[in-house]
Amino acid sequence: MTHKKQTMGDGPLLEFTLAQAGTGMTMVCVVIARPSDNNLARWWGRAKLRAMTLDAAAAETAEILLNIKAALFNAQQPFTFTSGRKSPVYIDCRKIISFPAERRRLMTLLHQKLVRAAGPEAFDAVAGGETAGIAYAAWMSELMNVPMQYVRKQPKGFGRMAQIEGELSEGQRVLLMEDLATDGGSKEKFVTALRTAGAKVDHTAVIFFYGIYPKSTEVFHNLNIQLHYLCTWPDMLQFVKQKNYFDAATIASVEQFLASPEEWSRQHGGKDVA
Repeated sequence: MTHKKQTMGDGPLLEFTLAQAGTGMTMVCVVIARPSDNNLARWWGRAKLRAMTLDAAAAETAEILLNIKAALFNAQQPFTFTSGRKSPVYIDCRKIISFPAERRRLMTLLHQKLVRAAGPEAFDAVAGGETAGIAYAAWMSELMNVPMQYVRKQPKGFGRMAQIEGELSEGQRVLLMEDLATDGGSKEKFVTALRTAGAKVDHTAVIFFYGIYPKSTEVFHNLNIQLHYLCTWPDMLQFVKQKNYFDAATIASVEQFLASPEEWSRQHGGKDVA
């Protein structure tokens, strides 16, 4: 067994443990120190892009989203998110509802991924987050042949004051469905509402996960929930580079954004997001 410490450029100090196992080699890597948060964020962004491999489902999803113009690139006129962040890329998964063949294929791919990861009978129901997740929950519950609910962002202010619509039983294993995930913030409200009502919520699924905001990992960890997705922005970038979809300047700007999204946003007039 061999131990080694190494600093990854401007990134964290890593401790490696190498152990020979038969004809193979096992490596365990632990972050034991780190520089400034900004340097770590930049290093993490570049490391994700270098280490990424594009699987078949991610490539097919990327192609579908590009073909229906749900994935948009514009480095010259950045998009503004509701958070105030600026971005050279934008994903509009709501467009998927208007393309029956494409949505069936995407839902099939996501269903297959869920079965492989969680098992064929892991869920008793599927809940959609208001509003974008409702359609996806309906399609997924049909594929799984299980009941569906939907969850409001907050209780409605009249009648039963319900936050969850549909039949929900104590201990029911519920999959939370939405169209996409950025930093994971919206998932907390829905998961908390479902758990408060008695559901067991250990998984959430989306078509698209931004995959660039370090905060998202912390959010899902704190919620103790596993995120399932088909494609990320790093996946999308790799696909468009392979297929030569865009010019070099656009690709370079997107690479800079994916490596350090908060810094890119600030440089282009975006708001700081805590």
